[in-house]
Amino acid sequence: MQVVSRAVADFGPSFFKGRGAQMNPTSRFDKRQYRSDLPAVLDEPLLQKEQTELIYTYPKTVINKVESEDLGFTYSMNPYQGCEHGCIYCYARNSHPYWGYSAGLDFERKIIVKKNIIEVLEKTFSKKSWKPRPIMLSGNTDCYQPIEQELELTRKILMTCLKYKHPVSIITKNSLVKRDLDLLVRLAEQQLVSVTMSITGVDEKMRLLLEPRTASYKSRLAAMETLTRYGVPCGVMVAPVIPGLNNYDIPAVLEQAGNAGATHAGMSIVRLNGAVGDIFKDWLYKTFPDRAEKVWAQVCDCHGGNEHDSRFGVRLRGEGKIAESIQQLFKLSKSRYIKEQENFNLNCELFNYKANDVQLSLF
Repeated sequence: MQVVSRAVADFGPSFFKGRGAQMNPTSRFDKRQYRSDLPAVLDEPLLQKEQTELIYTYPKTVINKVESEDLGFTYSMNPYQGCEHGCIYCYARNSHPYWGYSAGLDFERKIIVKKNIIEVLEKTFSKKSWKPRPIMLSGNTDCYQPIEQELELTRKILMTCLKYKHPVSIITKNSLVKRDLDLLVRLAEQQLVSVTMSITGVDEKMRLLLEPRTASYKSRLAAMETLTRYGVPCGVMVAPVIPGLNNYDIPAVLEQAGNAGATHAGMSIVRLNGAVGDIFKDWLYKTFPDRAEKVWAQVCDCHGGNEHDSRFGVRLRGEGKIAESIQQLFKLSKSRYIKEQENFNLNCELFNYKANDVQLSLF
């Protein structure tokens, strides 16, 4: 495992400006703990240091089989684990402790890079037994997070999908997706790709607090407009909806996405499973002390009195009067602003597992 550090600005120890999480809870899998209450014997500045580390790994498999019935896709693939975007609500934070890191600040500062992902992906696609189904980029963390600009793993994945004619879908909060327009257009011509832009609101001040290192809403919408203009099917995901913070923005998000050419739309209500609950609550009370109690109560009301919910079919849409009102607002806004593309499915019929043989035959 190779570790590389990327220094970023130091905003001081009192508040982690530019980061989502304001705490770094101990991994539940780690028997050793960092005690921040013993500054006389421990190097406290190490915990406060604003720095991003790239941790290179070499996995044997890179495609994940998705068992969840309410997610709508069969396979997912994540070139990165951990995400510098720092979205405070991100359910993917819970995966970081499996690597021995915290779901809090570590999730944003220790980015695991699957260095050999293309090699493993080509081996998988080259198997005669492989049955093509759309692969979601990414089911966990954002495939277009900042480091992608340098490493280009997502671009290489798209090149591989184009080579093998394998269907792929993308969900992202980053306008960097526009960089790969050339590949996306060629994939779209064969009905091999769809892109979903995740947009949680229209208030930029709120965005900087909720998801501090993401692209602006304006640039995400501009990217969507560019992609749709060139024939790449795009949609919008309003997720997560947090009652008391961004639920009021649903109509405006869908109106602007519709104007940008979105042909599908989805939403989910925030759920704070595992370590995310404590991390979000800590952030909420520090960032919005005037309305924290109300927001927390409304979030819990959407999940039967709890902030977490793992029930298939219920966990993403919530339940109760608040959840129902949010769902109704979304439904009405969607019918008004989104012109849905009916009967669209990614093409699995063109897949060619012998793509490597075809390439070799050219020499």
